Amino acid sequence: MLFIQYPRCSTCQKAKKWLDAHTMKYADRHIVEENPSYEELKEWYGKSGLPLKRFFNTSGLLYKDMQLKDKLPAMSEEEQLKLLATNGMLVKRPLLVDDNRILVGFKETEWEARLL
Repeated sequence: MLFIQYPRCSTCQKAKKWLDAHTMKYADRHIVEENPSYEELKEWYGKSGLPLKRFFNTSGLLYKDMQLKDKLPAMSEEEQLKLLATNGMLVKRPLLVDDNRILVGFKETEWEARLL
């Protein structure tokens, strides 16, 4: 599994503690130092079955500064994916990726249902 996170994010810290408490093996990736690429995001979005908006960090400062709440509805999926690939701070975190699952954000009950 690939655990993509921002170390100073409290939700990411909780998710990491949860993974460690359940002795899950994962590769750790810093979302800002190694932002997901357009190709990765496109693949994960396709596998996830989630709306693309779920991949945006809607509570982040960058999202608000760029006024994306108003701009996203007018953008194509490709434009949105390309935008996400420009800056890790736009991407909802943590992301947990393996061959057949994509988890966006951390909700303990969802992770328990999908991973245990």
